[in-house]
Amino acid sequence: MTAPASERFRGLYAATICPLLPDGAIDEPVLAQHLRTVAAADGMTGLLVNGHAGENFMLDRAEKRRVVEIARAECPPGTVLICGINAEDSHEARRHVEDAQAAGADAVLIFPPFSWGLSQDGDVALRHHRIATETSGLPLFLYQAGVGAGTMAYAPEVLVRLARLPNVVGIKEGSWETSAYEAHQRLVRRVAPQVLMMASGDEHLFSCFALGTDGSQVSLACVAPEFIAGLYRAMLAGDLATARAWNDRIYPLAKAVYGTSPGGHATARLKACLKLLGRIPDDRMRAPMGPLPSEEIAMLRGALQACGLL
Repeated sequence: MTAPASERFRGLYAATICPLLPDGAIDEPVLAQHLRTVAAADGMTGLLVNGHAGENFMLDRAEKRRVVEIARAECPPGTVLICGINAEDSHEARRHVEDAQAAGADAVLIFPPFSWGLSQDGDVALRHHRIATETSGLPLFLYQAGVGAGTMAYAPEVLVRLARLPNVVGIKEGSWETSAYEAHQRLVRRVAPQVLMMASGDEHLFSCFALGTDGSQVSLACVAPEFIAGLYRAMLAGDLATARAWNDRIYPLAKAVYGTSPGGHATARLKACLKLLGRIPDDRMRAPMGPLPSEEIAMLRGALQACGLL
Protein backbone atom coordinates (compact mmCIF):
# COMPACT_ATOMS: atom_id res chain seq x y z
CA MET A 1 0.00 0.00 0.00
CA THR A 2 1.33 3.44 -0.93
CA ALA A 3 1.91 5.76 2.03
CA PRO A 4 -0.19 8.95 2.02
CA ALA A 5 1.50 12.14 0.82
CA SER A 6 1.34 13.51 4.34
CA GLU A 7 3.87 10.99 5.68
CA ARG A 8 6.90 12.95 4.50
CA PHE A 9 5.85 15.82 6.78
CA ARG A 10 5.66 13.82 10.01
CA GLY A 11 8.04 15.06 12.71
CA LEU A 12 9.29 18.16 14.50
CA TYR A 13 9.53 21.68 13.12
CA ALA A 14 11.02 24.74 14.76
CA ALA A 15 8.99 27.90 14.17
CA THR A 16 11.78 30.40 13.62
CA ILE A 17 12.16 34.11 14.39
CA CYS A 18 13.24 36.92 12.04
CA PRO A 19 16.23 38.97 13.29
CA LEU A 20 16.17 42.66 12.41
CA LEU A 21 18.71 45.42 11.90
CA PRO A 22 18.50 48.76 13.78
CA ASP A 23 16.61 50.29 10.83
CA GLY A 24 14.03 47.49 10.95
CA ALA A 25 15.25 45.64 7.84
CA ILE A 26 15.83 41.90 7.96
CA ASP A 27 19.32 41.05 9.20
CA GLU A 28 19.98 38.50 6.47
CA PRO A 29 23.34 37.12 7.69
CA VAL A 30 21.99 36.59 11.22
CA LEU A 31 18.77 35.10 9.85
CA ALA A 32 20.78 32.70 7.70
CA GLN A 33 22.82 31.58 10.73
CA HIS A 34 19.68 31.18 12.85
CA LEU A 35 17.91 29.07 10.23
CA ARG A 36 21.00 27.01 9.48
CA THR A 37 21.67 26.24 13.15
CA VAL A 38 18.12 25.35 14.12
CA ALA A 39 17.52 23.21 11.03
CA ALA A 40 20.68 21.22 11.76
CA ALA A 41 19.64 20.47 15.35
CA ASP A 42 19.32 16.76 16.02
CA GLY A 43 15.73 15.60 15.66
CA MET A 44 14.40 18.46 13.54
CA THR A 45 12.48 17.43 10.41
CA GLY A 46 12.33 20.99 9.20
CA LEU A 47 11.38 24.59 9.85
CA LEU A 48 8.22 26.66 9.90
CA VAL A 49 9.30 30.04 8.53
CA ASN A 50 7.13 33.15 8.38
CA GLY A 51 4.95 31.92 11.22
CA HIS A 52 3.66 34.09 14.03
CA ALA A 53 7.09 33.86 15.71
CA GLY A 54 8.61 35.01 12.41
CA GLU A 55 6.43 38.15 12.54
CA ASN A 56 4.61 37.23 9.33
CA PHE A 57 1.98 39.89 10.03
CA MET A 58 4.70 42.58 10.01
CA LEU A 59 6.70 41.55 6.93
CA ASP A 60 5.78 42.66 3.43
CA ARG A 61 5.42 40.28 0.51
CA ALA A 62 8.97 40.64 -0.78
CA GLU A 63 10.42 40.13 2.71
CA LYS A 64 8.43 36.95 3.24
CA ARG A 65 9.66 35.53 -0.04
CA ARG A 66 13.23 36.49 0.86
CA VAL A 67 13.00 34.59 4.16
CA VAL A 68 12.06 31.42 2.27
CA GLU A 69 14.85 31.94 -0.26
CA ILE A 70 17.41 32.26 2.53
CA ALA A 71 16.04 29.21 4.32
CA ARG A 72 16.20 27.11 1.16
CA ALA A 73 19.76 28.20 0.44
CA GLU A 74 21.09 27.81 3.99
CA CYS A 75 19.38 24.77 5.48
CA PRO A 76 20.88 21.28 5.24
CA PRO A 77 19.74 19.08 2.34
CA GLY A 78 16.48 17.34 3.10
CA THR A 79 15.20 20.06 5.43
CA VAL A 80 11.44 20.37 4.98
CA LEU A 81 10.35 24.00 4.75
CA ILE A 82 6.83 25.03 5.64
CA CYS A 83 5.97 28.66 4.94
CA GLY A 84 3.34 30.50 6.95
CA ILE A 85 0.78 32.51 4.98
CA ASN A 86 -1.02 35.31 6.80
CA ALA A 87 -3.11 37.68 4.68
CA GLU A 88 -6.55 39.17 5.08
CA ASP A 89 -7.28 39.15 1.34
CA SER A 90 -7.59 35.66 -0.16
CA HIS A 91 -6.10 36.72 -3.50
CA GLU A 92 -3.15 38.31 -1.72
CA ALA A 93 -2.72 35.06 0.19
CA ARG A 94 -2.63 33.25 -3.15
CA ARG A 95 0.18 35.52 -4.35
CA HIS A 96 2.13 34.74 -1.17
CA VAL A 97 1.60 31.00 -1.71
CA GLU A 98 2.91 31.35 -5.26
CA ASP A 99 5.94 33.23 -3.90
CA ALA A 100 6.58 30.52 -1.33
CA GLN A 101 6.52 27.82 -3.99
CA ALA A 102 8.84 29.77 -6.28
CA ALA A 103 11.27 30.37 -3.40
CA GLY A 104 11.51 26.67 -2.53
CA ALA A 105 8.94 25.94 0.20
CA ASP A 106 7.74 22.34 0.50
CA ALA A 107 4.34 23.24 1.97
CA VAL A 108 2.36 26.21 3.25
CA LEU A 109 0.53 26.81 6.51
CA ILE A 110 -2.43 29.16 6.14
CA PHE A 111 -3.25 31.15 9.26
CA PRO A 112 -6.81 32.40 9.79
CA PRO A 113 -6.83 36.14 9.08
CA PHE A 114 -7.00 38.28 12.21
CA SER A 115 -10.29 39.79 11.03
CA TRP A 116 -11.89 36.40 11.59
CA GLY A 117 -11.67 37.13 15.30
CA LEU A 118 -14.75 39.31 14.69
CA SER A 119 -16.70 36.92 12.49
CA GLN A 120 -16.08 33.84 10.39
CA ASP A 121 -18.05 30.88 9.06
CA GLY A 122 -17.35 27.63 7.27
CA ASP A 123 -17.98 28.97 3.78
CA VAL A 124 -15.60 31.89 4.37
CA ALA A 125 -12.87 29.60 5.74
CA LEU A 126 -13.20 27.11 2.88
CA ARG A 127 -13.21 29.86 0.26
CA HIS A 128 -10.09 31.47 1.71
CA HIS A 129 -8.09 28.23 1.67
CA ARG A 130 -9.26 27.27 -1.80
CA ILE A 131 -8.47 30.64 -3.37
CA ALA A 132 -5.10 30.85 -1.62
CA THR A 133 -3.95 27.49 -2.99
CA GLU A 134 -5.78 27.20 -6.30
CA THR A 135 -2.72 28.05 -8.43
CA SER A 136 -0.20 26.09 -6.37
CA GLY A 137 0.60 22.43 -6.04
CA LEU A 138 2.00 22.84 -2.54
CA PRO A 139 0.60 20.68 0.27
CA LEU A 140 -1.41 22.61 2.84
CA PHE A 141 -1.32 22.75 6.63
CA LEU A 142 -4.25 24.19 8.57
CA TYR A 143 -3.89 26.21 11.75
CA GLN A 144 -6.25 25.47 14.61
CA ALA A 145 -6.11 28.64 16.71
CA GLY A 146 -6.25 28.83 20.49
CA VAL A 147 -9.48 28.45 22.42
CA GLY A 148 -9.10 32.07 23.51
CA ALA A 149 -8.92 33.34 19.92
CA GLY A 150 -12.68 33.57 19.43
CA THR A 151 -13.94 32.80 15.94
CA MET A 152 -10.39 32.52 14.63
CA ALA A 153 -10.53 29.00 16.08
CA TYR A 154 -12.43 26.64 13.80
CA ALA A 155 -15.59 25.08 15.15
CA PRO A 156 -15.65 21.26 14.79
CA GLU A 157 -17.90 21.31 11.73
CA VAL A 158 -15.62 23.83 10.00
CA LEU A 159 -12.50 21.85 10.87
CA VAL A 160 -14.09 18.77 9.29
CA ARG A 161 -14.74 20.60 6.02
CA LEU A 162 -11.22 22.02 5.94
CA ALA A 163 -9.53 18.72 6.83
CA ARG A 164 -11.29 17.07 3.88
CA LEU A 165 -9.78 19.47 1.33
CA PRO A 166 -7.69 17.33 -1.03
CA ASN A 167 -4.43 19.27 -0.57
CA VAL A 168 -4.46 19.25 3.25
CA VAL A 169 -1.68 17.14 4.78
CA GLY A 170 -1.64 18.31 8.39
CA ILE A 171 -2.86 20.59 11.13
CA LYS A 172 -0.78 22.76 13.43
CA GLU A 173 -2.97 22.25 16.47
CA GLY A 174 -2.58 25.29 18.68
CA SER A 175 -5.76 25.13 20.77
CA TRP A 176 -3.60 25.72 23.85
CA GLU A 177 -5.92 23.48 25.84
CA THR A 178 -5.42 19.74 26.23
CA SER A 179 -9.07 18.65 26.11
CA ALA A 180 -9.64 20.65 22.92
CA TYR A 181 -6.56 19.04 21.38
CA GLU A 182 -7.86 15.56 22.17
CA ALA A 183 -11.30 16.35 20.78
CA HIS A 184 -9.84 17.68 17.54
CA GLN A 185 -7.43 14.79 17.25
CA ARG A 186 -10.21 12.23 17.59
CA LEU A 187 -12.40 14.14 15.14
CA VAL A 188 -9.75 14.42 12.43
CA ARG A 189 -8.69 10.80 12.82
CA ARG A 190 -12.29 9.80 12.12
CA VAL A 191 -13.04 12.06 9.15
CA ALA A 192 -9.57 12.47 7.53
CA PRO A 193 -7.19 9.88 9.00
CA GLN A 194 -4.43 10.71 6.50
CA VAL A 195 -4.14 14.26 7.88
CA LEU A 196 -1.33 14.70 10.42
CA MET A 197 -2.34 16.16 13.78
CA MET A 198 0.59 18.06 15.26
CA ALA A 199 0.38 19.08 18.91
CA SER A 200 1.78 22.62 18.87
CA GLY A 201 0.92 24.34 22.13
CA ASP A 202 4.32 25.06 23.68
CA GLU A 203 2.96 25.06 27.24
CA HIS A 204 1.19 21.71 26.89
CA LEU A 205 3.51 19.51 24.87
CA PHE A 206 3.93 16.82 27.52
CA SER A 207 0.21 16.17 27.98
CA CYS A 208 -0.61 16.47 24.27
CA PHE A 209 2.28 14.23 23.24
CA ALA A 210 0.97 11.69 25.75
CA LEU A 211 -2.35 11.69 23.91
CA GLY A 212 -0.48 11.03 20.68
CA THR A 213 0.85 13.32 17.97
CA ASP A 214 2.30 13.15 14.48
CA GLY A 215 4.84 15.83 15.25
CA SER A 216 4.90 19.45 16.32
CA GLN A 217 5.52 22.97 14.99
CA VAL A 218 6.62 25.14 17.91
CA SER A 219 8.65 28.29 18.37
CA LEU A 220 10.23 27.04 21.60
CA ALA A 221 12.21 24.67 19.37
CA CYS A 222 14.13 27.64 17.92
CA VAL A 223 15.54 28.27 21.42
CA ALA A 224 15.81 24.72 22.81
CA PRO A 225 15.40 22.21 19.97
CA GLU A 226 17.12 19.49 21.98
CA PHE A 227 14.45 19.76 24.70
CA ILE A 228 11.57 19.35 22.27
CA ALA A 229 13.27 16.51 20.42
CA GLY A 230 14.10 14.77 23.68
CA LEU A 231 10.51 14.95 24.89
CA TYR A 232 9.15 13.76 21.55
CA ARG A 233 11.51 10.79 21.33
CA ALA A 234 10.82 9.75 24.90
CA MET A 235 7.07 9.84 24.32
CA LEU A 236 7.38 7.83 21.11
CA ALA A 237 9.42 5.24 23.02
CA GLY A 238 6.93 5.11 25.88
CA ASP A 239 9.65 6.23 28.31
CA LEU A 240 7.54 8.31 30.68
CA ALA A 241 10.31 8.93 33.21
CA THR A 242 12.61 10.45 30.60
CA ALA A 243 9.72 12.43 29.12
CA ARG A 244 8.95 13.89 32.54
CA ALA A 245 12.59 14.87 32.97
CA TRP A 246 12.53 16.75 29.65
CA ASN A 247 9.24 18.36 30.58
CA ASP A 248 10.76 19.58 33.84
CA ARG A 249 13.43 21.38 31.81
CA ILE A 250 10.92 22.79 29.31
CA TYR A 251 8.41 24.00 31.91
CA PRO A 252 10.13 27.13 33.30
CA LEU A 253 11.02 28.40 29.84
CA ALA A 254 7.56 27.69 28.40
CA LYS A 255 5.91 29.49 31.30
CA ALA A 256 8.21 32.48 31.05
CA VAL A 257 7.77 32.91 27.29
CA TYR A 258 4.13 31.92 26.80
CA GLY A 259 2.51 31.65 30.20
CA THR A 260 3.25 35.13 31.46
CA SER A 261 0.95 38.07 30.77
CA PRO A 262 0.84 39.78 28.32
CA GLY A 263 0.87 36.87 25.88
CA GLY A 264 1.54 39.24 23.00
CA HIS A 265 5.15 39.54 24.18
CA ALA A 266 5.91 35.91 23.29
CA THR A 267 7.88 36.59 20.09
CA ALA A 268 9.81 39.42 21.73
CA ARG A 269 10.65 37.05 24.58
CA LEU A 270 11.92 34.41 22.15
CA LYS A 271 14.22 37.00 20.60
CA ALA A 272 15.35 38.16 24.03
CA CYS A 273 16.20 34.58 24.99
CA LEU A 274 18.23 34.11 21.83
CA LYS A 275 20.10 37.36 22.53
CA LEU A 276 20.77 36.33 26.14
CA LEU A 277 22.16 33.05 24.81
CA GLY A 278 24.43 34.93 22.40
CA ARG A 279 22.75 33.50 19.31
CA ILE A 280 21.52 36.79 17.85
CA PRO A 281 23.01 40.27 18.43
CA ASP A 282 19.76 42.24 18.52
CA ASP A 283 16.32 41.36 19.88
CA ARG A 284 14.42 44.30 18.40
CA MET A 285 10.88 43.95 17.08
CA ARG A 286 9.01 46.11 14.60
CA ALA A 287 6.80 48.83 16.01
CA PRO A 288 4.53 49.02 17.84
CA MET A 289 6.27 46.30 19.86
CA GLY A 290 9.07 48.01 21.74
CA PRO A 291 11.87 46.75 23.98
CA LEU A 292 10.81 44.44 26.79
CA PRO A 293 10.84 45.88 30.30
CA SER A 294 13.94 45.10 32.34
CA GLU A 295 11.92 42.92 34.72
CA GLU A 296 10.89 40.68 31.81
CA ILE A 297 14.50 40.31 30.69
CA ALA A 298 15.40 39.32 34.26
CA MET A 299 12.54 36.80 34.29
CA LEU A 300 13.74 35.26 31.04
CA ARG A 301 17.32 35.10 32.28
CA GLY A 302 16.08 33.25 35.35
CA ALA A 303 14.08 30.81 33.22
CA LEU A 304 17.09 30.08 30.99
CA GLN A 305 19.17 29.44 34.10
CA ALA A 306 16.46 27.23 35.62
CA CYS A 307 16.32 24.97 32.56
CA GLY A 308 20.11 24.79 32.24
CA LEU A 309 20.60 26.75 29.03
CA LEU A 310 22.39 29.69 30.68
